[in-house]
Amino acid sequence: MFLQSLKVDAASQGRGPSLVSRILKKNPFLMFVLLPTLAAGLYYYLFAADQFISESRFIVKSQSRSQSAVSPLASLLQTTGLSAGQEQTSEVISYIKSRDALTQLAKTIPIRTLYQLPSLDFLGRYPAPFRSDRFENLYRYYGDMISVHTDQESGLAILSVRAFTPQDARKINLLLLDQSEQLVNRLNAKARDNAISEARKRVIEAETRVKTARIAMTEYRNEERLLDPAKQAGGVLEMANKLAAEQAALQARLETMERMAPKNPSIPALRRQIQALAGQSAIQSGRVVGNQSAISSKLGGYEALAMEQEFAAQTLTAANASLEQARAEAQRQQFYLERVVEPTAPDMSRFPNRLNMMLTIFGTALCLYFIGWMLVVGVLEHSPDR
Repeated sequence: MFLQSLKVDAASQGRGPSLVSRILKKNPFLMFVLLPTLAAGLYYYLFAADQFISESRFIVKSQSRSQSAVSPLASLLQTTGLSAGQEQTSEVISYIKSRDALTQLAKTIPIRTLYQLPSLDFLGRYPAPFRSDRFENLYRYYGDMISVHTDQESGLAILSVRAFTPQDARKINLLLLDQSEQLVNRLNAKARDNAISEARKRVIEAETRVKTARIAMTEYRNEERLLDPAKQAGGVLEMANKLAAEQAALQARLETMERMAPKNPSIPALRRQIQALAGQSAIQSGRVVGNQSAISSKLGGYEALAMEQEFAAQTLTAANASLEQARAEAQRQQFYLERVVEPTAPDMSRFPNRLNMMLTIFGTALCLYFIGWMLVVGVLEHSPDR
């Protein structure tokens, strides 16, 4: 119907069909398939600037803490004792893709200038058509020019950087690796500081506990007027035992004297001495047990304070050992970025892949052409004019 209307309009004006009408009518395949492919070929082969890709591979490793004893031969055959820090590698990959990495990169090199040279084609350079020179647009462009992912087979992170000169691609790749190493170092420093700070905090808490236990012990001794109830009770019991032994000896002497010489004038004095020893022995025994003021009643509180003081001292010793261990760990790097493949300046461009792009455009246009052709055929078959 559209072609018929064009004919009618042309005939009414006294002119033949236009060039576009004739092309659409006689050869739509040329118009919708070959011309877009030809235009793409002209752009990619005449105007599109070459883009060079610099690739590097890296991995974040951690120092192994296993200290198992192995033979010298096994130590030669085993690996370097380093295990991959997969979590840290993911953090580095996320950082490279982040705005922070782009911001730091822009402070080091003129990233905008490298991608917006006047000699570059309007579709490939920054900013993209119909976009202004803003940081968010630069970040989108940066995401298109930077590719970083983890190889599932080797576990290595692969960083690919596209630029319009080999030197720029290598320079950006190197700077991103340097920034990633700085990130790993910052993470190491933060982890070390946190570990030392936490260990020092435990030492301070243990020292406070030791001081509190010592003060409580001193106050208890001053209040009860006892230095060491266990030792003092032992001394009192030893004295009571000596008095009891002396009393027993005198009692045996008295019994012998009463049996052998009942009228001996020293017997009354001996009896008074025995009674005095018995009283002193009872007094000494009463100091240890028997009432609330006895030493035994104060032994429980003293032992609880002594146990707390000993446990606090052990806790302080353990906390000091942990602090020294944390300081020793801080002397060595926990994680580090190892460059497995250094970035190089490529000697040929790998993008755009002109032939593949033309084939892609040709295939897409051909598919759309056949879809449109089938739609037109379907509409004409169901047209009431037929």
